[in-house]
Amino acid sequence: MKRTATAHWEGDLREGKGSLSSQSTTLNNTQYSFKTRFEEGVG
Repeated sequence: MKRTATAHWEGDLREGKGSLSSQSTTLNNTQYSFKTRFEEGVG
């Protein structure tokens, strides 16, 4: 089984934002940022 996903990032590391999408649509345009990954931001 092979799955694919894409990630898109805009801006710098601390203030930028991005989105993830997967072939299975589980991560369909899921938003993320530095704060949501490494601090206590929502997302």
